[in-house]
Amino acid sequence: MSIGVGGYSEQEALGELRDMTDEVQPIQIEEYQARIRKAQVLMKQQGISVVFLNAGTNLNYFTGTEWCASDRLVGALLPAKGEIEYIVPHFEVDTLRAFARIQAPMITWHEDENPQKLVIDRLAQLKVKSGDFAIDESLAFFGFDGFRQCSSQFNFVNAKSITAQCRMIKSSSELFLMQQAVNMTFEVIKATAKFLHQGISAQQVAEFIDLAHQRVGAKGSSFCIVLFGVDSSFPHGVKSPKSLELGEIVLIDTGCLVEGYNSDITRTFVFGESNQRQQEIWAIEKQAQVMAFERAQLGVPCGDVDLAARDYIASQGLGPNYEVPGLPHRTGHGTGLDIHEWPYLVKNDRTPLATGMCASIEPMLVIPEEFGVRLEDHFFMTDEGPQWFSLPSHSIEDPFGYESQSGVTITEGR
Repeated sequence: MSIGVGGYSEQEALGELRDMTDEVQPIQIEEYQARIRKAQVLMKQQGISVVFLNAGTNLNYFTGTEWCASDRLVGALLPAKGEIEYIVPHFEVDTLRAFARIQAPMITWHEDENPQKLVIDRLAQLKVKSGDFAIDESLAFFGFDGFRQCSSQFNFVNAKSITAQCRMIKSSSELFLMQQAVNMTFEVIKATAKFLHQGISAQQVAEFIDLAHQRVGAKGSSFCIVLFGVDSSFPHGVKSPKSLELGEIVLIDTGCLVEGYNSDITRTFVFGESNQRQQEIWAIEKQAQVMAFERAQLGVPCGDVDLAARDYIASQGLGPNYEVPGLPHRTGHGTGLDIHEWPYLVKNDRTPLATGMCASIEPMLVIPEEFGVRLEDHFFMTDEGPQWFSLPSHSIEDPFGYESQSGVTITEGR
């Protein structure tokens, strides 16, 4: 049997988990204020007059306001100079005020009013009547179109040049929260592997993972993919997952949130004894991950990290490019408040890696009609180069490194 896989009851596996959130603290007001100032500096450099931050993670990042986007316009106006102002339905004012960490004036609108017009009118009062108006890239088209219909004087542009440039570089407090989330999910996956038994369903495993995330202090899993055998050759799952059989590949991809920040770890191992084919593909996957990590140095374009993994995979007779058997998707993605955010480890992303950037390395190998292997760990860039949030899987026989006493790195400071 693979080391650390199977042999425990549900209660025994859950019983080893404890709350891990004692040291967690939310982002402080001063940091939100610093984020706003940084955005305004970038806006002035780029000649942008105002940014609309849509409800969702961009609004959360700059103001600490957790609010889901909907068919009602909710967000904030961030001018290049001056104070941020919220846009909110009149009947939601008190609720939004309670959620907002940064308190600011509010532009309110009733259900029979046009909120985009009220925004344009408010900008006129602030003597902002023309120039580049940057719209949050996550805003639905109807929201953007509403702004466009209300004004022909503004040049509407993508706010990504502001939002992404700010959010790609994580602060020490962000890194700490992400590290805590990773530590929690790492323990959850270890516990899950112990709980596996022949005949268990993917749904039962997902339910266990959700309970386990609650046990370590999260509200539950932020997402969960559990795949057995041939199902693991479908990167994001199948309509009707199969139950676990002896000798099959197990792929678990899951994460949780700590103060809104994501963890995202994938482990692939075998329930029972692995065969030569599984061992060979697993070893190629692990080495591809190593090749990508070694290429992830300061100043290196993100796309080159993708190519390092992809070229190695091709050298082993898989692929090439996005062909299967091989690696059908990008090598990795940034993460933070969104599970997938900038930068992306894909060959056409030429963003140079810089201190504070974070991304996954997960060059999944898909062997159609057989199985898939994905080993996913995230790293962050330091002044000395890349550092793992979680130590990569040790071997197919000892996926969690029990024999090598493998652990998880801890980011110092907040």
